[in-house]
Parts: sequence; C-alpha cells; structure tokens
Amino acid sequence: MKLELQGITKVFGTFVANDAIDLVVEPGEIHSLLGENGAGKSTLMNVLYGLYRPDGGEILLDDRPAHFSGPGDAMRAGIGMVHQHFMLVPPFTVAENVMLGHEPTSKGLLDLATARRTVREISERFGFDLEPDAVVEDLPVGAQQRVEIVKALSRRAEVLVLDEPTAVLTPQETDELMGIMRQLRDEGTSIVFITHKLREVKAVADRITVIRRGKVVGTADPTADQTDLASLMVGRAVSLDLDKAPATPGEVALEVRGLSVRDAAGTPVLDRVDLDVHEGEVLGVAGVQGNGQTELTEALLGLQSEARGSIRLRGQELVGRNTRQILDAGVGFVPEDRTHDALIADFTVAENLILDQHHRPPFGSGLSLHPAAIRERATAEVAEFDVRTGSIEDHVSTLSGGNQQKVVMARALGRELSLFIASQPTRGVDVGSIEFLHRRIIAERDKGTPVVIVSTELDEVIQLSDRIAVMYRGAILGIVPATEDRDVLGLMMAGYTVEAAREAVAAGRGRTADSTLAHEGEPA
Repeated sequence: MKLELQGITKVFGTFVANDAIDLVVEPGEIHSLLGENGAGKSTLMNVLYGLYRPDGGEILLDDRPAHFSGPGDAMRAGIGMVHQHFMLVPPFTVAENVMLGHEPTSKGLLDLATARRTVREISERFGFDLEPDAVVEDLPVGAQQRVEIVKALSRRAEVLVLDEPTAVLTPQETDELMGIMRQLRDEGTSIVFITHKLREVKAVADRITVIRRGKVVGTADPTADQTDLASLMVGRAVSLDLDKAPATPGEVALEVRGLSVRDAAGTPVLDRVDLDVHEGEVLGVAGVQGNGQTELTEALLGLQSEARGSIRLRGQELVGRNTRQILDAGVGFVPEDRTHDALIADFTVAENLILDQHHRPPFGSGLSLHPAAIRERATAEVAEFDVRTGSIEDHVSTLSGGNQQKVVMARALGRELSLFIASQPTRGVDVGSIEFLHRRIIAERDKGTPVVIVSTELDEVIQLSDRIAVMYRGAILGIVPATEDRDVLGLMMAGYTVEAAREAVAAGRGRTADSTLAHEGEPA
C-alpha cells in the first residue's frame, strides 16, 4: 500500500506541532522519520492512526483520500501502529492480547482457538517464537514487542508504524527487530520507522525524512553521513565524536557493598550490589530500562528509605542519611525525569538553579533568601552552560527541553563536588545540547570528581564511560572496560554473565535468544 500525507497540520493552542508536512511511503519500503524528541514525529503518526484529527491536509492511501475518526478506522484501512509504550494488558495471554478489540466468536462465545491459531501462523511465518498461552507480563520486553507486531499483522496491516521501537531493547533484540522489518518489507508491507537514533536509521531505512520543529527540513538516503543527518536534525553543524583524554583514576571515592532494596511486595529490585568508583573516572551503568538503575540512583541519594547495605563516600557512611544531608556532603545529582523530579515549572530559572542550596549561604539563611546572591549565581551559570533564556527571571517552563536540562546540569555542577551522579543525562535533548553536556561531564571527571552515569542509550554509556557496570534484574552482572565488545555488553543486558557473554560472542552466538538465557549464564 502506498501512503501519502499532503500538507498535514496539527495545532495545539498556539503551538504548531505539525506544519504542512508532506510524506510519501512507497509499497514495500522502510521509510524512516528522523528527528529529535519533540520534533513532531509521534504527533504526525497519531494523526495517521486516527488518534488526532488534522487541522489541515489530507491522507491518501493508494492515491485515494482517507478520513479516520479513530484508530478503528485506521486499522480497517490497513494501518497498524506499535506505540513506544506498549498497549498490552500484562495479565492477559499473548492470544488474548492479540484478539483484544476484534474478538473472534463462535456461537456467541470468545473463540480463543482461532486467536491461538492466528498467533502461531504469524509467529511461524516470521520466526517470532511466541507461545499463544504465555502470559504477557512474564515475557521479556523484546517478546512483548513481537506481540504488538502480531496484533497489527493479525488485522492485516499493510502500513506498519513503529514509534521509537528500540527504546527498551538490547542491541541483539534491536538487530532481531531490524531483521523482522526487512522481512515485512520484502513481503510488501510499508513501514514507517520513527526514531532519533542515527545508527539504526542507516542500518535499516530505504529512505529518510528529517523533521525539525514540526516541519520537513530534508530527505536523505541511508548512505548519508551521520554528521550531515545530525546537522539536519538540529539546524547547525554538530560533532558526534566526544574528544576525551584517557582517564587518570585516583583513589576509590565511592564504595557500595551489599546494597539491596525491596519493593512494596517484598521483591528485590536491587540485589546485593557491589561497586567502586574512583576519583577522576566515569562509571557508566548500562541496562534495559527497569532493571534496577532507578532504584540504584535513588538509594545513592537517600531516596530509598528501605535500602540495606553500605554506601561509603570518601569514608563517610551515607545509608541512614536523608537526601539533604547527602546533597550537603557534596553530591551533585541529575534525576532521570527533569519535569517531575528536577525542576519546579512555576519557579524562575534563577530559583531553580539554587533549589538544592537555598538554605545555605550565600543564597539563604533561616527563612530568608538573598536575592542578590541568587541573581549573581544564576547569571554566571546561564552564561557558563549557554542556557538560552530571555531572562533569569523567566519561568523555567518557558525553556526548551535542552535548556531545561542545562539548568539541571548547571545546578548540579555549579559547586565543588565529592560525587556526581547523572541519570539519563541527555534524555529528550537535541543533538547539539548532547554534545555540550557530554563535554561538561568529561570536564568534571577531569577535575578529579568520581562520576556515575546511568543511561539506557548504550552508545552514550560507551562514549562517556571509562568502565561500565551492566545491570540485569537488580543485580550487577559485571563491570568491564568501556572498550568491551558491544555484542558482549548487549548479551549482558539480556542476562548473560561476563564470561558467558564473551564465550557466546567468541563462538559466534552473539545473537540474544530469550529461551536460552537460563542456561547461558543468567544470574541466580
């Protein structure tokens, strides 16, 4: 099926999310929609899928106009969509999820046998290895994504939209997904691949359309240089290479021993974590999202009241201290969600820059704040971190995502630190701001500060780190040099021990197989 979008416009209040966008996806083509977070990619696909009604423009399928009042209309027209956040019911089986919304019946009863048969037929056709009666919440993330694809294909999707499909996958699962995409393309399915990851675009796309601030700013072939694509995304020249000198680690500054945290149900979410971080090094923490990284950073900051074990920073025990005491001990922290955990939207830029120090001189004492000192600090930090704002008195909510992240980073790094921790330091940030923030993190390392970086972007972890700790189900499977083979890291993220992963890669078995994890080195 040929898909054509002509002049699609979508407006929210005064914000133009899509501005007269034209896009053509030919039958049997993988067409990548490339752009930064917030560029308008997902909005455009939500218009296509009937979740939003366009304020202008037209959708054509095989040169005929199509009008969708909801996702049901889009599905009936042959449009399928796998959302970035899966639309599955965790306690349901694979077959039940696939049939949900268009349930087959026999004599007035649900026909699960037909749903099971559909799952088996599509799974065998594409090598998905899905058991129809498996409960979705028990499946690995990569398998859950395959369930979403089976759902779309079971409804005879001829155009399949994949919205940031690799965000929660290991490198091996990403490779498997790309193989599936090529097979679908070869059988005639048109695919719209939404992403901001240049490596993946170049690996699988047939054509590339770049969107910036709601507009199409260019098209390219997958042979295009990554730097050129990045420049199109941002609107200026950027460097994708981080120029850093080798680390010169000093003494161990942070010692973590037997750190454990249980959730409300008593299930371990951190399981006897041990790690050391030296002065003047970056320890990167890699792993698929949801494997204990959030709980690790929260425990380091005193945000996990039930943490057990030991966290010693330059000889001082932190377990048992509250978050203010830990920050006052010289810990700089960048939370993973700046909107909810790092910024107060209705406060000014200047006020947000002293949130963790407002109670201390020179910014405040007792119940009083010292405006002159706050303004002086804000003026200096805005200049140093190139925060693009009209005034330090502007509400921080008026800033772009990248500039908001610079405010968070400036607050954390704007004083002498004994430890710097950054969780998802560049999430939702444009390529140009990533370039700046990466350089600033390395500059902090080079001052001798121990640095812990947590990121679900493996490329970011590899680029920034001197050593890498890989987390899986709340445990650290191993700590390896940042020069470790990428396939080894990917297998570790899927549950292999260091030794098992290295053996698998050496034997040419670097491709993750969910069903073999238990005997290939999964932690007990």
